[in-house]
Amino acid sequence: MTAPAFSLMSTIVGTVTLLVCFWPQTGLFWKWRRGLTSTRRVLMEDALKNLYDEEYNGITSTINGLSGALGINRNEAARLLVRLEEIRLVHAHAYGFQLTQDGRKEALRMIRIHRLWERYLADETGLEQTEWHKRAEKLEHSVTAQQVEALVAYTGNPTYDPHGDPIPTASGKLPPKKGKPLTDLEVNDVAKIIHIEDEPGAVFAQLVAEGLHPGLQIRLLEKAVRHLTFIAAGEEIKLAPVVAANVTVVVLPVEDQSLGPFETLASLDIDEVAEVLSISRNCRGQQRRRILDLGVIPGTVISVAMRSASGDPTAYNIRGATIALRKTQAELIRIHRIERAA
Repeated sequence: MTAPAFSLMSTIVGTVTLLVCFWPQTGLFWKWRRGLTSTRRVLMEDALKNLYDEEYNGITSTINGLSGALGINRNEAARLLVRLEEIRLVHAHAYGFQLTQDGRKEALRMIRIHRLWERYLADETGLEQTEWHKRAEKLEHSVTAQQVEALVAYTGNPTYDPHGDPIPTASGKLPPKKGKPLTDLEVNDVAKIIHIEDEPGAVFAQLVAEGLHPGLQIRLLEKAVRHLTFIAAGEEIKLAPVVAANVTVVVLPVEDQSLGPFETLASLDIDEVAEVLSISRNCRGQQRRRILDLGVIPGTVISVAMRSASGDPTAYNIRGATIALRKTQAELIRIHRIERAA
């Protein structure tokens, strides 16, 4: 290639490279700048949520605490707090940091959006419980005020998310914190679960696997150093104290206690008959609607028609129709057995 041709080619390549990188709006440089700005905004919004959560729980906010909560190093957390103080959303004091009035308002706005998304994901999708929080974390940073109000209308203006956390009102009001950790119960106390903490994820997954959810009644049987033993939905469950501390409960007066024992539809055998008492509150969204659409409501009489070769699913006679249900679905339906007439 001749020198003039090489020079021309170099000029063309250089020009194209500059255009690709710096073309207004769509150039790589501008995309990178928008991505960097978006990442900073997300970190700031997450920081405000974390600071409010600590304030709500009576915990002093520090650089180290924020660093651990957001998964960033201490220097990054310090720079983030300095920036939040510059824009008057955070105020530093002798022992740590606290939100200003404007910071608290913005934090509650983000918490409201997050919990509304969790309510929507729980009621309107088939996502696993362990996915609600992570998906809401991504969705909360990319909605407009109009979209938030549309979400409120679609979900029926709920007051609590599926974990039992109160959803702030549009004006930023929250009810005072109530209840106590499961670990504070005394042996033979009967209590109702009102909240299950969804972080850390590994602990929440264990609580989900045990079938625990807000609204469930429990009775503490044993309180030892290494574990707590309690009855829930007719099953004996053991949890390490560090796990049980993520469950918030309120002790129930005797007149409000209804522990059972309960049987579920999954316990019926061939030709046995039962009446539906209730559907577990842990049955949500599309799954709950499907069960209700099948006519499974309190008072419905159901019998077992046949079981598959593997034992799952099982076919049930429900209001004159034969319906197949998985064991996991049948376990969500509480029943009272009915003796067949001789």
